Amino acid sequence: MTTATQTPAVAAEGHIDPAALVASVVPVQTRSERPTSFDPADFGTPSGREVNWKLSPVDRLAPLFLDEAGPEGVIRVEVHAPDAVEQLRLRDGEAPRGEHFRPEDVTAALAWTHEPEAPLLRIPANVELDEPIVVRLTGTGGLAHAHVVIEAQPNSRGTVVLRHEGTAHHAQNVEILVRDGADLTVVSVQKWDDDAIHASSHQARVDRDAKLTHVVVSFGGGVVRVNPSVELSGAGSEGRLYGLSFADAGQHLESQVYMHHKGPHTVGDVLYKGALQGESARSVWIGDVLIGHEATGTDSYEANRNLVLTDGARADSIPNLEIETGDIQGAGHASATGRFDDEQLFYLQARGIAEDEARRLVVLGFLSEIVQRIGIPELETELTEAIERELAEGAPA
Repeated sequence: MTTATQTPAVAAEGHIDPAALVASVVPVQTRSERPTSFDPADFGTPSGREVNWKLSPVDRLAPLFLDEAGPEGVIRVEVHAPDAVEQLRLRDGEAPRGEHFRPEDVTAALAWTHEPEAPLLRIPANVELDEPIVVRLTGTGGLAHAHVVIEAQPNSRGTVVLRHEGTAHHAQNVEILVRDGADLTVVSVQKWDDDAIHASSHQARVDRDAKLTHVVVSFGGGVVRVNPSVELSGAGSEGRLYGLSFADAGQHLESQVYMHHKGPHTVGDVLYKGALQGESARSVWIGDVLIGHEATGTDSYEANRNLVLTDGARADSIPNLEIETGDIQGAGHASATGRFDDEQLFYLQARGIAEDEARRLVVLGFLSEIVQRIGIPELETELTEAIERELAEGAPA
């Protein structure tokens, strides 16, 4: 385990170690080099100057930095799962809890520390689920911590949907293990009330010839920060990471995405899209892709697109790409943030469509690319209707 402490720059003899001096004064910028620790004290309280907090509203997130256990029952949990799914509780040290997960920030470390028994959802080997596992998490107010483990055993296939509603100050970890040949989809939907605060760290490992599709959908909540990290460790593994957000006035919706190509012949596809409307609506997307020195034959691409609908909204988008081997099929990244395409609006209006309806069609067309990749018809319909409501509520009187 790597801790968050730095090597002293001055040795006991009084000699300065140049490398240690640089490490002590230059903040870690590369995602792969970030320190990890299970001890919240190793991170301290974020100030907003840290590389992973500099675009986050640390003052609003402050309730999640308290090292104290929340009361019981703050989050009401309902699990609807096919009979084949195994559900267990894992204490610290019980496998597979902690097999892959390593906290990268204080909220993840606190969620680990204050979750005495982590729920495990396991899809047994060779089982193909014909309906999704749905976990409904309803906040009733107050501080809550959670560490959830999702395991797809070899050659299994299934979908897990995490639905967040109500209100809470919620620090959450989701540990995802996709074994050899498995095909797993995990969808995290945030439809919190306006006063909710949610910081979640999703960390996944994808083994040989396995596939993970991971989707983050954020509509509700005052501050929502869902950070997925996926390691494609096995040869031939695939990671598809998709995101959809719609930020209204006063909302801060954030995702810091990390895709680590570790094994050879891996495939990565990252696409996040967001819309923003209203004064002080804010979205943050930071995408990091690392193609390791053994990840030969990799094919990887990441992109973020944002549509700003009104004045006063702001979208920050930062793609990063590291390549440690020249033997790859391809790698790239892209980012774009803008307003309505006037040519699209003109085209629709020229065909007799009113301006308001034209704008609605443009936004729906922009966001539906993500909605259609979820693969759950009922949820896709629900999200399309939610986008319609967001647009209607933000339309001028």
